[in-house]
Amino acid sequence: MTLVDMNASLGRMDGGIGLALEEPYIEIRVEKAGKISAADPLKERAEDAARKVCKDLGLTDGVKIDVLNAYSQHAGLGSGTQIGLAVGMAVCKLFERDVPLRELAKIIDRGGTSGIGVAAFQSGGFILDGGHSVKEKRDFLPSSASKAPPPPVLARYDFPDWKIALVMPDMKRNFHGEREVDIFQKFCPIPIGQVERLSRLILMKILPSIVEEDIEEFGNGINEIQRFGFKWIEVALQTPEVRALMDACREYSYGVGLSSFGPVIYCVIKDEKGLKSAVKDRAEITVTKANNKGATIN
Repeated sequence: MTLVDMNASLGRMDGGIGLALEEPYIEIRVEKAGKISAADPLKERAEDAARKVCKDLGLTDGVKIDVLNAYSQHAGLGSGTQIGLAVGMAVCKLFERDVPLRELAKIIDRGGTSGIGVAAFQSGGFILDGGHSVKEKRDFLPSSASKAPPPPVLARYDFPDWKIALVMPDMKRNFHGEREVDIFQKFCPIPIGQVERLSRLILMKILPSIVEEDIEEFGNGINEIQRFGFKWIEVALQTPEVRALMDACREYSYGVGLSSFGPVIYCVIKDEKGLKSAVKDRAEITVTKANNKGATIN
């Protein structure tokens, strides 16, 4: 949903809030094999995670990865972290190795900026993470370029049974790799006043509204978040079509936000029929709810 402190003057950077959802989801099947192999979708991500985990565990056998269900990369929904952790955890279970999830995330190089994806995999729900000390992370970088360990989880709540819509426009513009690194370097540090305003919104509006199950206050907080800190930059960098779509969704939602770098938009639904009508022919829409359990292994 947003990074919290991209100023770092208190000695910590990053931090974030986010929510695990039931859909879209990743489902994989892994079996022992003579070599490491996977098929699309997410072939490269799956094979990369398997190679890193097998090397770290000293395994000489390979694995065959079937990706039974997946969703788009670089859309703002954390598919890289989820496929990486899913493959890593499956490999550990397959070879009867007990590796803590945070250690597994370090092995596959995830969680170096936001800890939401790692915590969502572990336990689901709504999550607030505490970012990184400048002693372990000295520069503003996205997770793809950071070697810092996953940040600590400061708070985790079961999320109310509210309907959430994901509005998925055409990906005319996305941000990853060197382009994402350049954005962090160009716009950080964020002015301290914006960080302080954002922190107050999270502490005194977002978190209480979840505990008290006040959907209107939660939505108001999400709308406010789009105007401050690093999130404002992420929104400003979207195409005019994405920003217009966000505006169109607000009439039928309690709150509308950009997920990570986008272009996916999430909406706390007020009028499902009206929302679907507003985005018809402009974007795909998925109606879902919070996942309060995390990943499952069969």
